[in-house]
Amino acid sequence: MGKGRLVLIDGEHYPDVTAWAVEKLGDVCCAVFLGGTEKIGSIGEIERKLGIPVYYDHDYLSALRRALSENEITEVVDLSDEPVINYEDRFRIASLCMFYGVPYRGADFHFTPRPLKRTRKPSLAVIGTGKRVGKTAVSGFIARTLKEIARPVIVTMGRGGPAEPELIDGEKFEITPEFLLRLSESGKHAASDHFEDALTSRVTTIGCRRCGGGMAGFSFFDMVDEGIKLAESLPHDLIILEGSGATFPAYRADGYILITSARQKLDFIGGYFGPFRIALADIVVVTMADAVSEGRLRALRKAIESINPYADIHFTVLRSRPLGDVSGKRLGLVMTSSDALPKAGERLEKLGAEIVCASTNLSKRSLLIKDLEAFSGIDAVAVELKAAAVDVVTRWALENGVEVIYLDNEPVNVDGKDLREAVLRLGRSILEGGR
Repeated sequence: MGKGRLVLIDGEHYPDVTAWAVEKLGDVCCAVFLGGTEKIGSIGEIERKLGIPVYYDHDYLSALRRALSENEITEVVDLSDEPVINYEDRFRIASLCMFYGVPYRGADFHFTPRPLKRTRKPSLAVIGTGKRVGKTAVSGFIARTLKEIARPVIVTMGRGGPAEPELIDGEKFEITPEFLLRLSESGKHAASDHFEDALTSRVTTIGCRRCGGGMAGFSFFDMVDEGIKLAESLPHDLIILEGSGATFPAYRADGYILITSARQKLDFIGGYFGPFRIALADIVVVTMADAVSEGRLRALRKAIESINPYADIHFTVLRSRPLGDVSGKRLGLVMTSSDALPKAGERLEKLGAEIVCASTNLSKRSLLIKDLEAFSGIDAVAVELKAAAVDVVTRWALENGVEVIYLDNEPVNVDGKDLREAVLRLGRSILEGGR
């Protein structure tokens, strides 16, 4: 086992040139050969010239993985070049280095992983590949499910989160429209994820602020450390770390559930830093599986399995779940997505409601206000707890004597599998320390 730098080399450089660069770099303990044969005789020749072990495999990532596992690597330095390696290859390498927590540096780039801390209590991270993939909805489902075997507390991070960690006791406190509106009027973002989680799952939540998001998924500034300390002081036995968009807390959790959408670009799954996120995942939940073709789902599965063959993949749809009685009521339906609205309307009508009017401008305040002014003849407004749900929709409803019914979205398998049982299995494994 060596300690020091690892260099990435190829056969498009003469061994003497590679040896010269390694000597100038210094503190190199091993190398990974990426390919190319134009200017070398054999791997043995390179090894003799460099005087260090050279890892080689038909798959360069397998060789790199082995080198990172067998040595104490302080930095991976890329001395290769095109045509042996391209931009996509370098992002794959960067993702693997990020997974191992090792900096990756080249001639004109430098990727530095954030140090991943540990929680003192068992933890589960719920992370996403982007915004609008249904992460908060699935997080709520996960929390409700894990309540069967544990007492979870959720720590969220959001761009609209509070400046100091904010605890909401969803187990005891009833979150009403009037309460949320008062919070909004006091200057708080009452549609933040920790309020939505507390409302939909009836669990204790801690909201934290974050700003900025890097390519690998780490924030520039956040208050998560303080939120974790608060969570560890509570009597709860499982901490759920909930990411924000494609950003997630810089903690090495005991388990990971990754949320992505079937409609997301495959490049974002298998390219850039998608492999880093997928490599972490114990479970991958693919939402909106009914919005794409079977061929698209097969391609998505193949992309995920090529990176992490051990991940438990679940294809799901998000089904609207009203947090109040809608039977016999004339509803105004307000959502963020025009694609999701028809199916949400169908679901509510199956529960006995009548959809009288609707808006998909929940995240566009000026258009939303105009839509609401045209609403009439309704008993209640059904709205997702997102964007302008509180400061615009809830205020309008209370001023006009209209009931507010918040909507949750629940993941439902369309592949014959059981996401609930998968979450329980992972939860038990985490709690028992068996992972």
